[in-house]
Amino acid sequence: MADGNGIDYASLLCSRLCHDLLNPVGALNNGIELLADETDPSMREQCMGLLGDSARVSAAKLKFYRLAFGSAGGYGETLPAHEVRAAVEGMFALPGKLKIEWLVSDDSLAKLSAKILLNLALIAGESLPRGGVLMLGMEQVDGAVDIAVRGEGPRLTLDADIRRALAGTLPEAEISSRTVAAAMIRQLATGRGGDVILSDTTEPFIMFGAHIPA
Repeated sequence: MADGNGIDYASLLCSRLCHDLLNPVGALNNGIELLADETDPSMREQCMGLLGDSARVSAAKLKFYRLAFGSAGGYGETLPAHEVRAAVEGMFALPGKLKIEWLVSDDSLAKLSAKILLNLALIAGESLPRGGVLMLGMEQVDGAVDIAVRGEGPRLTLDADIRRALAGTLPEAEISSRTVAAAMIRQLATGRGGDVILSDTTEPFIMFGAHIPA
């Protein structure tokens, strides 16, 4: 990324979104082509099932990215907490793969805090390719916000460049569609006078913390 301006970030986020939607949308296209040529009732039923799965995955990803990357929710300053929770659960909806523990008691979340929470959840969830437990917590006290995301499971892997982007040590020229969400989290937090904290690499889990002052 050349200069770190808003257009650069938007371009990289769009690239990330398109990359993640390519598989489910491609599966929809392939399923429709198969369905058009298939005459066996049982095979057509299987095709319909695959089409339904691909459509649900595509819709869940779009809903998540709308909140995590976009300006969803109109012009208000907050988002309903249940909508944010549903977006996370839909993003990682494969049965038995990843257990979501929602530890947020507030009924509404400030948009900035919700965006940071969602993107930290995305990074933590993708660091658990074999599943595990993803815990999401947030506390608001006197206008200040503390966010915590913890991931634990087998084959836990956090990309080194994503870690550097969260820590603010990845040069802007090296930010890519793979690391832009982490860089955005850092920018959002520090832009409000806050900070992002990461667990040590020696720990058997990953934990991200973000503090946004009042």
